[in-house]
Amino acid sequence: MQPDYLERILTARVYDVAQETPLDLAPRLSERLQNQVFLKREDMQSVFSFKLRGAYNKMVQLSPEVLALGVVAASAGNHAQGVALGAKYLGTTAMIVMPTTTPEVKINAVKARGGLVVLHGDTYDDAYGHAQELATEKGLTLIHPFDDPDVIAGQGTIAMEILRQHQAPIDAIFVAIGGGGLISGIAVYVKRLRPDIRIIGVEPVDSDGMYQSLKVGRRVGLTQVGLFADGVAVKEVGAETFRLCQQYVDEIILVNTDDTCAAIKDVFEDTRSILEPAGALAIAGLKAYVEREQVQGQTLMAIACGANMNFDRLGFVAERAEMGERREAIFAVKIPERPGSLRLFCDCIGKRSITEFNYRIADQREAQIFVGLRVQGRSDAAHMATTFETNGFQAVDLTDDELTKMHLRHMVGGDRLWPTMSCSIGLSFQNVQGP
Repeated sequence: MQPDYLERILTARVYDVAQETPLDLAPRLSERLQNQVFLKREDMQSVFSFKLRGAYNKMVQLSPEVLALGVVAASAGNHAQGVALGAKYLGTTAMIVMPTTTPEVKINAVKARGGLVVLHGDTYDDAYGHAQELATEKGLTLIHPFDDPDVIAGQGTIAMEILRQHQAPIDAIFVAIGGGGLISGIAVYVKRLRPDIRIIGVEPVDSDGMYQSLKVGRRVGLTQVGLFADGVAVKEVGAETFRLCQQYVDEIILVNTDDTCAAIKDVFEDTRSILEPAGALAIAGLKAYVEREQVQGQTLMAIACGANMNFDRLGFVAERAEMGERREAIFAVKIPERPGSLRLFCDCIGKRSITEFNYRIADQREAQIFVGLRVQGRSDAAHMATTFETNGFQAVDLTDDELTKMHLRHMVGGDRLWPTMSCSIGLSFQNVQGP
């Protein structure tokens, strides 16, 4: 017999430890996208994530005898904090298995809430396997982060709050997907009461387990997952969450690292809060949806589902946000090694700002330039590429090349690689005479 999720969500016990979070209008993002964009601020929970809702709702259902033996969980961090906090509130112990790749901020947060941390494996799935072993060995109750009806119902209380907080029409709600617990709880509640509202899941392109599974009609186990958005780095979605997503989710949008970083910046500009990558996925998906559908005047909502960000990742996020906002383009350009070529190259660039520049003499006939430029969007970058080609320069647009963004742009200019003439950011070519 399948669970009655509407009843489970309405009777879920989450508010012993969770708060009803605000549903805030994002004014700058709304104006830019020409739609009303609302953020459900789950980043404002005491553990800076929605995960404590489901974790606590599961634990509070256990009998006192079972609860007294302790619980165990596997998590990349946010579910772990929810379990640790719930265990502390209920007066029991919590053993948390976390991947070795988990950000230190999340490990420390679990320890601060009384959880016993065990580091094991590189991914959530590795940690989960070890948590199962510990549960059997020590007689602990395993608190699954997503594939459990009580956990799903706990997360579904977010949808209950949204529909109460905004009773006017809603066009779509965007939700990040890892194992699928959050979107399952939201989708099953919303579709029972407001089936006209579209429920749209968002996954990273390199952790798209639910997208792949829905595409083929069965659960697909990924061989590897990207770790930038570590909170959704799950190789295989849950059996129950897959069933619910098949029935209630309208579509899934995939976003890349640059899109996610740009979404982190968007939320910061509106709220002065810094989301973690997984926490910003829904916003990135919302933006991609608006760009694809060219909609205006709609009411769109995104779950800002986590803010456990390591401080040392901010530099990377800030750099990649420029790519995600389509404000920077990277080109590799070959120019003839003859007088006037560099001046012509500069004329092609025009008044655009240069973010980085590297000039390498390949041989006596040609030179190679690696250049980053401020642009107004994808169309401007395409126009730039056409301008290079029209003026006889062989150009390759590397803006969307992950190897370039991750490694090459930080290596060019090193004297161990090749002789270079490096120029500083913001270099002006007003007085360049050409080689």
